[in-house]
Amino acid sequence: MNSADKKKLRAQAHSLKPVIMIGQAGLTAAVLAEIELALNIHELIKVRIRAEREDRKLISEKICTDTGAELIQGIGQIIVIYRLNPDK
Repeated sequence: MNSADKKKLRAQAHSLKPVIMIGQAGLTAAVLAEIELALNIHELIKVRIRAEREDRKLISEKICTDTGAELIQGIGQIIVIYRLNPDK
C-alpha cells in the first residue's frame, strides 16, 4: 500500500471511535476473533491498547500478523488497522 492510500485511510479513520479495547488481559484469542469480525464488517477499524509503549508495539505487530491487516497509524494507545474485504 502506498503513502497516498494510507493518507486517505487516515482521513477516513479520523472520525471513527475505537471498536476494540485491549485491557489488562492483553491480546487473547477472543479479542483476536473480535478483531477478525470487525475487520470483515468494517475493513478500517480503531483499536485501543491499554498497555506500556513496548507492549503496545508488540501487540499491534501481533494483531497485524495474525489477522493479515495492515497498520495504518498508531498514535498513543490508539492504532488504526485496515484489511480489504474482497466480498464487499
